[in-house]
Amino acid sequence: MAGYLSETDFVMVEEGFSTRDLLEELTLGASQATTDKVAAFFLADLGAVVRKHFYFLKCLPRVRPFYAVKCNSSPGVLKVLAELGLGFSCANKAEMELVQHIGVPTSKIIYANPCKQIAQIKYAAKHGVQLLSFDNEMELAKVVKSHPSAKMVCIATDDSHSLSHLSFKFGASLKSCRHLLENAKNHMEVVGVSFHIGSGCPDPQAYAQSIADARLVFEMGAELGHRMHILDLGGGFPGVEGAKVRFEEIASVINSALDLYFPEGCGIDILAKLGRYYVTSAFTLAVSIIAKKEVLLDQPGREEETGSAPKTIVYHLGEGVYGIFNSVLFDNTCPTPVLPKKPSPEQPLYSSSLWGPVVDGCDCVAEGLWLPSLHVGDWLVFENMGAYTVGMGSLLGGTQTCRITYAMSRVAWEALRGQLLPAEQDEDTEGMCKPLSCGWEITDTLCMGPVFTPASIM
Repeated sequence: MAGYLSETDFVMVEEGFSTRDLLEELTLGASQATTDKVAAFFLADLGAVVRKHFYFLKCLPRVRPFYAVKCNSSPGVLKVLAELGLGFSCANKAEMELVQHIGVPTSKIIYANPCKQIAQIKYAAKHGVQLLSFDNEMELAKVVKSHPSAKMVCIATDDSHSLSHLSFKFGASLKSCRHLLENAKNHMEVVGVSFHIGSGCPDPQAYAQSIADARLVFEMGAELGHRMHILDLGGGFPGVEGAKVRFEEIASVINSALDLYFPEGCGIDILAKLGRYYVTSAFTLAVSIIAKKEVLLDQPGREEETGSAPKTIVYHLGEGVYGIFNSVLFDNTCPTPVLPKKPSPEQPLYSSSLWGPVVDGCDCVAEGLWLPSLHVGDWLVFENMGAYTVGMGSLLGGTQTCRITYAMSRVAWEALRGQLLPAEQDEDTEGMCKPLSCGWEITDTLCMGPVFTPASIM
């Protein structure tokens, strides 16, 4: 073990129990608390993060994963990923400080923001963060002045097929890459190319096209004298089962494209920056109902037919779309709650809606739900809540940052303990990909093949 994560950092879930059992205990305890009452909390299954990592390395054995800290910067997530040997992609000084605080060496940190404050560029220079990104001449000039020894990665973006478009704000077009490389030639060493196809891309062939485009940028760089050796595949990998495009499909496309344009043995270090993939399904949110209102519907004739006036029920939660449920605004999702106890078939269901705490007509979490009659203090459970939620407590009247309870199964913990090399390797072995000193029985238990631990960047 590298020492980032210890058993005191999480609740061990022993054989015969599940995280669902733990969730029931936590909601019961929260309901019975007389002091320090909470309206919402997370249960984070770190074992799910471990399983995702092993599966990633199985499907994309040539790719070194880096974690996008902005997606979920909770300490338990950072520690378990550091223990797994990941690098970290940071967008600002605060994120660099977070990962440095838990002991991650700067050789495993990328400052991957193409719009950086000068003071934060100087921070990266002072603390030895060497790999930075850029997508325009002005950004390059800032780095030349404030961090002249930096190694730069040029960002090329084509997210025309994705749900979340960033290409107008971030990234250079393929046509403009030559100009940027020419501009950098006499000022800064450009060591690689990064692309990001955007989140929610429904076409895995977009990865193949981006890898082909990256090959062209590498050739441009070679012509201009840049010694480029890093290919960054970016992110956009799905974090939940049932996504429009399965992770396995994306991995298959990427592997084929890498074999064609960057074949094994070509000397190129291949990275990917993942956020949602690792954490989305690992976090479950429990939220209590803080208020309830029944609204009678004006539907003539219905009362005579059913014997009661039709109604819809409005439930208010301690969190809304300006906080943890921001995906309603940004990703156009409709969160669907899971009831801790399944209602009996005899229980009537009512048209229901969920609203956040802000006195605002837009703070609607979900509509069109059919739920049994619930009560103030009852808990609703939402799954797949790990991405862009932690630290997002409602700013306009909601709760403070939600408490997180971390959990891991004994099997996952033993896999984590038994399959890792030390974090720091000897200088003569750094940069080499070594097989893990693992017990095959643990790997078989997790349904994975042999996996490898990433080396540092530089």
